[in-house]
Formats: sequence, C-alpha cells, structure tokens
Amino acid sequence: MSLLSVEGLGIEFGGVRAVHDVSFNVKPGEIVSVIGPNGAGKTTLFNMISGVYLPGGGKVVLDGEDVTGMAPHLLARRGLSRTFQNLQIFQQMTVLENAIAGYHLQESGHVLSDMFNLPSSRKRARAAAEGAYALLERVRLSRAAEQEAGNLSYGALKRLEIARALALNPRVLLLDEPAAGCNAVETEEIDNLIAEVAKEGVAILLVEHDMKLVMRISNHIVVLDHGEKIAEGDPATVSRNPDVIAAYLGTQAEEATHADS
Repeated sequence: MSLLSVEGLGIEFGGVRAVHDVSFNVKPGEIVSVIGPNGAGKTTLFNMISGVYLPGGGKVVLDGEDVTGMAPHLLARRGLSRTFQNLQIFQQMTVLENAIAGYHLQESGHVLSDMFNLPSSRKRARAAAEGAYALLERVRLSRAAEQEAGNLSYGALKRLEIARALALNPRVLLLDEPAAGCNAVETEEIDNLIAEVAKEGVAILLVEHDMKLVMRISNHIVVLDHGEKIAEGDPATVSRNPDVIAAYLGTQAEEATHADS
C-alpha cells in the first residue's frame, strides 16, 4: 500500500504551466527519485506536496488522508518532513541546538510551563536534547555537537539538515538535492544514510542531480520535463528510455548504470 500518493498534481504561475497532471506513489521503505533538467518542475512539485504551494489541480494523499494544500507544520505532525535545496541551518547555533530545533513540532507543553521553567518543561528539554544527540550519532556528527554549525563542511551541514528532518520521526521524507555541492566521500555518506532510513520503513522522495547516486539507490524513478511526467520505472528502464535520453540524461544514465553493474 502506498504511503504517499500524488494524483494529477498541477500548478500555474501567471498563466504559465509549471507542473501538469503528475501522478505517482511512494510505498513504505521505498526510495523514489524525481529527476529532470533544470526548470522541469521538480522543486515546484516538492513545494506542492509539502504544503508550501497550493496546487491548482490534483491532490496529495498521505496514508489515505487527502492533505492537499495543508500547511507544512500540520503535514509534519502527520509524518511528512522535508529538507530544502538551499540549506535552512542556523549558522550561529551549535550543531546540537540545530538538531534540537527539529523537535519543536513534537512539543505539547504550554507557554506558562516554559515561562516558569516548570518540571514538565525541563523534562521535555532533556528529552529533546537526548533525542537530538542520538540523531547526531546516527549522522556521524556527535563529535561536533558543541561546535557552531557554520564551522561544518558543506556535506556535514547536509547531514545535519537530514538529522533535523528526522527529529520529526517522519513516515515520509522529502529530500531536495541532499548531495548537491558534496564531494565523492560526502555523497557516499549521504547515500548510505538515505538507504539506512529507507530500511526502517520510511518512504523517501528524492530530488537529485547526481545520476550515479540516483541510479544506485532508487527503487523507482519519475522523470519530469517542462512540468510533465515523461517516464517512470526502475533505474535500468528509465536510463534506456529514448524520451528520457533526449530530454535530459544523454549518456550519463547509461554510464551510471554500467558503473554500478
């Protein structure tokens, strides 16, 4: 059964069709990648799924519930979390504080208890700190917990953003170019982390330009061009699709497929 269903999703900006009639499903533990050339509508699609944009047509279904246009914080409480193409990190805060920030949507305390530092507030703070530190261990950043986030390498910042998204205990995780700007070692670390999360049953929707990474870890690939879906299937099928090659991949997909075979 699909955990996330995108059904005929579309949107226009100023009369220009950005995304049109896109549909696909993501099952628990599955990694589905959305690829396409620049301007294909990938991030716009992510923004509609995650509640940043209100779709002009179609719907988003999360675990059987129509959540189309629902605000991002409400989607997060229902188990859908995301990262962004541009880092959303608090550079002057410590690595641990950034990870703790991911827990704020789970907090159920009252303003007064926080104002007066009541035991319930302190208990929540301890639980958030412990959970955040465990996430940092998971993404191999625990040794940097007390450093300012701005001192981390770009790849480490990418892993920190994933850790913060995982703090919401998502059932569906949207990753927007998690390996962008990373070197080969950093990309492999992110590759392994994504695979680990998927093995735990989290449904992962990925936008990424690194074709070797996409072909290596994806169970299913959706290809967009000019806002429309032109192909979908497993990596081997997509990499040999003539429409995909003509629109975007060229020989990259073939090379990536053969390199990992």
